[in-house]
Amino acid sequence: MPPDNPATFASPADAPPAWATMRRFFAYLWPADSAALRMRVVFAMLLVVAAKATAFAMPFAYKAAIDRMAPGLEPAAHLAIALVGVYALARFVSVVFDNVRNVVFERVGQEATRRLAEHVFGHLHRLSLRFHLDRKTGAVTKIVERGTKSIDTMLYFLLFNIAPTVLELVAVCIYFQIKFGFGMVAATLVMVGLYIWFTRTVTEWRNQLRRDMVDLDTGAVAHAVDSLLNFETVKYFGAEAREAERYGTAMRRYAAAAVKSENSLAWLNIGQSLITNLMMAGAMAYTVWGWSRGTFSTGDVVLVNGLLTQLFRPLDLLGMVYRTIRQGLIDMEAMFALVDTPQEIRDLPDAPALHVAQGEVRFEAVRFGYDPAREILHGLSFTIPAGKTLAIVGPSGAGKSTIARLLFRFYDIQSGRILIDGQDIARVQQDSLRAAIGIVPQDMVLFNDTVGYNIGYGRAGASEAEIEAAARGASIHDFILSLPDGYATRVGERGLKLSGGEKQRVAIARTLVKNPPILVLDEATSALDSRTEEAIQGVLGEIARRRTTIIVAHRLSTVVDADEILMLDAGQIAERGTHQQLLRAGGLYAAMWARQAQERASGDAAVGEAVEA
Repeated sequence: MPPDNPATFASPADAPPAWATMRRFFAYLWPADSAALRMRVVFAMLLVVAAKATAFAMPFAYKAAIDRMAPGLEPAAHLAIALVGVYALARFVSVVFDNVRNVVFERVGQEATRRLAEHVFGHLHRLSLRFHLDRKTGAVTKIVERGTKSIDTMLYFLLFNIAPTVLELVAVCIYFQIKFGFGMVAATLVMVGLYIWFTRTVTEWRNQLRRDMVDLDTGAVAHAVDSLLNFETVKYFGAEAREAERYGTAMRRYAAAAVKSENSLAWLNIGQSLITNLMMAGAMAYTVWGWSRGTFSTGDVVLVNGLLTQLFRPLDLLGMVYRTIRQGLIDMEAMFALVDTPQEIRDLPDAPALHVAQGEVRFEAVRFGYDPAREILHGLSFTIPAGKTLAIVGPSGAGKSTIARLLFRFYDIQSGRILIDGQDIARVQQDSLRAAIGIVPQDMVLFNDTVGYNIGYGRAGASEAEIEAAARGASIHDFILSLPDGYATRVGERGLKLSGGEKQRVAIARTLVKNPPILVLDEATSALDSRTEEAIQGVLGEIARRRTTIIVAHRLSTVVDADEILMLDAGQIAERGTHQQLLRAGGLYAAMWARQAQERASGDAAVGEAVEA
């Protein structure tokens, strides 16, 4: 697994090369499958050149107007006025070109952002369950958000600030060489080079401060999301003040890092201003000196001032642009690190789809451990005939829920095989495998959407009639109709507006919509009270008919009707048989049954005493 925070590097040298990140980024700017978008890029760049050429011509019009204002040229004032008009028109046309460029390029930027965001989101869903269990959702979403938001900004700065600035610098140097000689060109290049070197050096120092600030921000947001998602646990333990203090500590550390980062910006701005103003002062002093000797006209002085002013304006922004690009690269490095996280569970090349004709499930000498050094299942073998029900019971940690996860191929086993109708699930397409299996889990988490949406989520494209039929099958249709908005009622974050039994029935209805040939009931009623469990147990029995069913349970009372029961102990089958056979054997199952019967009797007695009181 990659480190928890891929955006953190011990030093700038440890970070991926900036050009490597930008090269991946430009692939979204120049999509191979969209000639229309590429034409927009070309047209936008032509507009950039046109805008810069128009802007470059403005000082020449201004120079010509000033030269026409020399003593003795008063009769030609109309020409000077016309040149001033040309100057104003050039300014206007330059603005028009810039804004048309933005209109043309907007779709390119938005499409690049959309494509990258969809790629990252899709990749995150393709990653293994192990990845998502090891990561904090808040931190991952923050990384994706910052990475995608940086695309649009970087596109505009790279294409519409840096590229035009380089173009203008080349044009200015050519003109200075022709008009003023190599000395002026050399001075300009030296000062621009000094400016770039200073900006890059200081910005690299600031980047480490930025990385520290980003890491602390990510950690604070991740903690906040984690704390809010578990707000019930916080309230159970009266830990509101503790959570607030923990979040406050994280935010204080972030604030201190942010202050240090922002203060460093002041030193950068001061240094940049010193270099640009020294350059302006030297160039203008040289021009005025030439004017005093009669070498240059007054218009030449104005021309040099205009050219340098136009050049300095983007150079003044260069520091901010460079910082923004570098910061964007840091954010994109983190996002591309997520993209580069390899898929642990992958389909074999040309893997066929799973074809389920009967639904027989077989485990053959399956060995598995979440950590290779700690094996959970030790050579597990069993067969579930098509249409039969197998119950898997045992103490906590015996490996019961692991079997369900392996059947869905959330993990690959270390050795052995898992077969469905004789097909090794490791050699078929994952999508087809998971389409053939339905599950009603112990903790059903619903989307913050409508009841109808959550039921219909079992199969893409499920009709309203199918959703209502599934709700009737799960004995929840009448309850839904009693709600103010019926099937359009929103269930809240993780379905918290519904009770445990109501959520469980929604989960059952969702599975009925999917209508899979193989069904897994993973502790499906363990979180419910006995009355609700009894009602739902009947519904579960109905949907298990004519399906190959695996029941993972801790309460033995829920599996008495299973065709076969496996008693797991420490990842091995300790006993197997029907309910009556295992009771007669007098082993672990019988002892567990007696213990749970005693607990039920004690609970019933306590309830009776409470009623009498």
